[in-house]
Amino acid sequence: MNNRFVAIEGNIGSGKTTLAKKLSTHWNARLVLEEFEDNPFLPRFYEDPRRHAFPLEMYFLAERFRQLSGENIQPDLFSRMTVSDYYLEKSLIFARNNLDDTEFQLFQRLYDIMFRSLAKPDLIVFLHLPVEQLLRNIKKRGRSYEQSITGEYLSNIQQIYMEHLATLRDFRILVLDYGNLDFAGSQDDFLLIEKVLNTDFPVGITRKSL
Repeated sequence: MNNRFVAIEGNIGSGKTTLAKKLSTHWNARLVLEEFEDNPFLPRFYEDPRRHAFPLEMYFLAERFRQLSGENIQPDLFSRMTVSDYYLEKSLIFARNNLDDTEFQLFQRLYDIMFRSLAKPDLIVFLHLPVEQLLRNIKKRGRSYEQSITGEYLSNIQQIYMEHLATLRDFRILVLDYGNLDFAGSQDDFLLIEKVLNTDFPVGITRKSL
């Protein structure tokens, strides 16, 4: 396994945290999980998106940067492997969808300053699922403030993710369509995904369906 820092990305309800936890246990890796439940603007955002979008995204950006920079992730030979259930790119994706043009310009200026100082993942894994399946997953996990999320909102996020990933020239990115697998409930399915992640991917986007 040549990857010292693996970031799991994906839309809301795609299984990022579950996969990151299982991989960290399997690889005996350090686990970095997003502390999204501490964001006081999240429930307010789902009630009134226009009013609370900017403070929501600024809070997320600051907390994600604090956490990733505080982990002191260094991709050297002697460092412990790290698996996270997000990367700072996530902030730009959601801000682009949720903010107006003026807000987004200010947000991106701050993002660019922070982004340059962070260690980059050796591999970004984007978990891709159909929107209908994302909605089922969101309903199943039962977070009250997420139940108003629409298929249109998820589709927009998915599209922006794909557009943004295509602009990352120096990253190894795996877009993983795993709709036929249940890595949370089946160890065999999990090990199949883990085997795929051990592949030596080239720089750019690689897409696999399982």
